[in-house]
Amino acid sequence: MSALELGTSGPLGNVETDRGPRARRAALLHGRGLAGLVLVGVVVLAGLLAPLIAPYPPQAQIPDANLLGASAGHLFGTDEVNRDVFSRVLYGIRPDLLVCLVTVPCGAVLGGLVGLVASQAGPADVAAQRAFDIILAFPPIILGIGIAAVTGVGMLPVICVVIGAELPLFGRLVRTATLKVRELPYVDAAESMGASRTWVLRKHVVPNILDAVIVQLALSASMAVFISSAMNFIGIGVRPPSPSLGGVLADAMAQLGTNNMYAIGPLLVIVVLVLGFQLIAQALLAERRGGAS
Repeated sequence: MSALELGTSGPLGNVETDRGPRARRAALLHGRGLAGLVLVGVVVLAGLLAPLIAPYPPQAQIPDANLLGASAGHLFGTDEVNRDVFSRVLYGIRPDLLVCLVTVPCGAVLGGLVGLVASQAGPADVAAQRAFDIILAFPPIILGIGIAAVTGVGMLPVICVVIGAELPLFGRLVRTATLKVRELPYVDAAESMGASRTWVLRKHVVPNILDAVIVQLALSASMAVFISSAMNFIGIGVRPPSPSLGGVLADAMAQLGTNNMYAIGPLLVIVVLVLGFQLIAQALLAERRGGAS
């Protein structure tokens, strides 16, 4: 889902509705925004501090601890090879954070540049739209399987797939927003007074599309977590025995009748991350709509 689909195009009709960083900061420090920041922050800190928090190394095999249930010593129990699930979940957060940190900014920059170029030239616009159609025609998982068949399993297919999924979203968002801003009277006035396209883009277009891009960043982060976890779940992401949220969840499927927390643990972290990013996006979107009123 993109920011345009959530209705973020409304404030583009008036440049004065962009109230800047102060309004965005206020949106993130109250209500849904604050709840989202807390959820994401807790998971991020847990992943970063995993060496300090985890009671065991992620691949340590504990004697006489085969498929134990949840307890004070093993919050999520143990797995089929005597490893502490809670420790593996903590370390498994890191690959998803890495994917978000790398892919979402790359997708935003590349897609935004393509969208800006497409909004300036007819042939480039047609080529970009057809390229976006081709990318969107392939579900991310199918695309990931194809890339993994060429490159092998690992983080590279995950990064490529998530960037590919982000490109059309940011590209079409920036293109649509740019075309709307260019139709505004004050932009026409600036161009009639001899302003260059570069100046118009820098002074009028970029400030007006910034809010929509920020909302899309939060939405894309949640999508990146979902895609990364799904690819790790089917085995084309992080290589075992290295832990990942999707990988731990996949291993737990065969042991649901023995230790339910084996599956609930990683699933809970995935849900919290996705929900946190969604709440942040909703708070920013609500702030934009409030600024437009």
